[in-house]
Amino acid sequence: MSCETPTRRGLLAAGSSLAAWALIPRLASAATRDPRFVLVILRGALDGLAFLPPVGDPAYASLRGDLALPTTGAGAALRLDGMFGLNPNMPGLKALYDDGQALMLHAVATPYRERSHFDGQDVLENGTPGPAGAETGWLNRAASGMPALGRVQDSGLFVAGATVPLVMRGPSPVMSWSPGSLRAPADDMLARLGRLYGDRDPQLLGALTEGQRLDAALGRGTGGPRGPAGAYVALAGAAGRALARPDGPRIAALALDGWDTHAAEGPASGRLGHLLQGLDAALASLRAELGPAWAQTVVAVATEFGRTAHANGTDGTDHGTAAAAFLAGGAVKGGRVISDWPGLAPAALHEGRDLRPTRDLRAVLKGVLRDHLGLPDGMLARTVFPGSGDVAPLRDLLA
Repeated sequence: MSCETPTRRGLLAAGSSLAAWALIPRLASAATRDPRFVLVILRGALDGLAFLPPVGDPAYASLRGDLALPTTGAGAALRLDGMFGLNPNMPGLKALYDDGQALMLHAVATPYRERSHFDGQDVLENGTPGPAGAETGWLNRAASGMPALGRVQDSGLFVAGATVPLVMRGPSPVMSWSPGSLRAPADDMLARLGRLYGDRDPQLLGALTEGQRLDAALGRGTGGPRGPAGAYVALAGAAGRALARPDGPRIAALALDGWDTHAAEGPASGRLGHLLQGLDAALASLRAELGPAWAQTVVAVATEFGRTAHANGTDGTDHGTAAAAFLAGGAVKGGRVISDWPGLAPAALHEGRDLRPTRDLRAVLKGVLRDHLGLPDGMLARTVFPGSGDVAPLRDLLA
């Protein structure tokens, strides 16, 4: 566990990765609402045309070639409506969609129009029109104005992962947890630390005790696929357990790596297919661990940019522009695909190679922050997403 607050970082040396957690007070919630928000960033640029294939577009099959998903038979896309399907590796997300708890978005993008992963991720996470626009993240800046959380001394921000992503960096304190890569300390060492702290620092003793308990709770196994996809499940499960706690955080972020599919993409049964299986399992783990809190949760899943419409010479795709995103959760008004679809005809492509963006991703995020977490429009335009006054929050996203 790490923490953005320097005075807490020193607690890591005390022998518990979650020792500093004991310093977060319980969040006072509204009488009838206790909303949660989870941001999932897919690092590397998800192929939106493989995740949310526009099977009803007449140019889709010929444009995508071997990367096109069929509409019938093995590996067929899961049909959502007359235009769009869902990758067959995401049956759990399809069930949420059918139950009105998942909302798909296509042809969305940040203001970024180049093809650098690093710059694209910075724009996605700093909330400004440019990669150098801010050194803090939009979700951290948003935390200071969330009346729906009944914010007290701390913001209740939680990161599942080894590092704190830019979107969560800033003045609001952030707590993070990741599966330990070091051997767990022996019981006698923990006992010695307990005696030492008991003699010299009761606060550290309390933090150590609480950290041991929470490490066991957040780090318990969740099963699921191995490899990177298995890591997705572990991190999502930990986030769900943290947010489910009555005295725990209410905002979480996960950054999932591995989506840069330049070669052997395999949308149905290859590399991308396995990653999507992992993402589907991670969502299921998050939902299960949240328990009743899922009913008041919104999960936003986004990537820095899309991928090329055409396959390249190595059965993969290169860096593109517009992407797909989605919202899930019991608080989402789902069962819909929102898209001003630009089409895949040659003349419709951005720069002759990419899906053309028709909706600003910031409009989606603004809509969630305003209607789910209670942020005012002025703060969204000036503080959370500076320079976005002409980007109106998208309405009608929540149940």
